Amino acid sequence: MSNPDITPALPTSIQEFVDATNAGDTERFVGVFTEDANLDDWGRKFHGHDGIRSWNDSDNIGKQSHFDVVSVVEGEEPQTYVVTLAVSGNGYNGTGPMIFTLRDGLIADVKITDTTT
Repeated sequence: MSNPDITPALPTSIQEFVDATNAGDTERFVGVFTEDANLDDWGRKFHGHDGIRSWNDSDNIGKQSHFDVVSVVEGEEPQTYVVTLAVSGNGYNGTGPMIFTLRDGLIADVKITDTTT
């Protein structure tokens, strides 16, 4: 059982998600996802590298987003992390959670919502 007083380290692929966004590097950003990755942005669903690239162009690097990690908590399922990010740029600006599921060291699923449920 994990100690709730210890913040888990941010997994490498999620750190790359943040760093690639902040650097404006689309190829690096898309490369941290599995080929069959899913991204759900408040019910808007994107699938695979083409879908991730589309979301990135319309909602992320395409909006000059910048992420600052506020917190990271292990999720209830294995390889799942709830990462709270402060987002700024020319699109969404605010702080909220993203739920990441990893597989084989890459991001397989991202859910963006106002709750962790």
